[in-house]
Amino acid sequence: MRRDTGTDDPRVRVRAGKSSRPRTKVRPDRSKAPIGQVIAIDRGRYRVRLKDQGIEVQAVRAKELKRGSVIMGDRVRVTGDLSGRVDTLARIVAVEERSTVLRRSLEDAPDLKGEKAIVANAELMCIVVALADPPPRTGMIDRCLVAAYEARMRPILCLTKTDLARPDELLEAYRPFDVTTIVTSADNLDSVDELRRELEGRFSVLVGHSGVGKSTLINALVPSANRAVGHVNEVTGRGRHTSTSSEAFELAGGGWIVDTPGVRSFGVGHVSVEDILSVFPEVGEATGYCLPLCSHSREEPSCAIDAWAKGHSPFEPVEEEVSAKRKSMAESARRLLASVATAEAVSKAAR
Repeated sequence: MRRDTGTDDPRVRVRAGKSSRPRTKVRPDRSKAPIGQVIAIDRGRYRVRLKDQGIEVQAVRAKELKRGSVIMGDRVRVTGDLSGRVDTLARIVAVEERSTVLRRSLEDAPDLKGEKAIVANAELMCIVVALADPPPRTGMIDRCLVAAYEARMRPILCLTKTDLARPDELLEAYRPFDVTTIVTSADNLDSVDELRRELEGRFSVLVGHSGVGKSTLINALVPSANRAVGHVNEVTGRGRHTSTSSEAFELAGGGWIVDTPGVRSFGVGHVSVEDILSVFPEVGEATGYCLPLCSHSREEPSCAIDAWAKGHSPFEPVEEEVSAKRKSMAESARRLLASVATAEAVSKAAR
């Protein structure tokens, strides 16, 4: 029966009536859909490398997946056009369980709240630090180490721009952390090869301030990457954001390395004291003798860490060599704990 619209004018379009058929909540089974890994994200488009076929497809996020639910490195299930041809789109319909998640708190956001997931399923974090131009900031390095430990990732410290300054002081500062440190030089290809050997066969991520040389390293490791290289502002001493999107590049010897946009700060408000002490189990065990609410700082009179390091009561006496090792370990733990305490103070001040 024709619906009465009240006019015979053919230009009048009538909206279709609401269907009486209830909308089903039963979703199709996606468990058999092909699995791929997200290797690039740019303005709502995802590049996914299909695991079995070795094909790269452009994809969008399905409506049922919330914004921000798909991040770099995610293993995802995809449907739709999986040919990989130009001007075709696949659809990400599910995200598999993540083995690791690297996060940073948004302390530079207007409300100083929340956190951002940067990369999933990465095994290794390469912290890139310039020895000069811009100068190294130990606070940034400490925070990156905290985030890596919380994510259960192995950190590597990569020093760049050795033609501008010597690395001795920085190397000495991080010797107690037992972190692999690689000093690279644009004039020394062997130094880049050393970094390549550490990264091959793994899914890794590069982090660091803008202008420290992440894009230059990527181009040295993967010549076909062609990442844009910028310069440091002479007035502010800060680098310019040349990388505006996250992208993973495949190494010739296997493995992937993710280049992330440079950051001004790396918040660790999501990390707890227990996360840090789990990295230093011996120090964590010693803190069991501290009074409640102990800050574990050097100025804290109730802290048992110093007594443990020196082998004083209530701990067993130790030899001088063991004591020196314990002091070094305690200093490392306290530096990371200080980063967490600072982040917690900033978070409380924002509430």
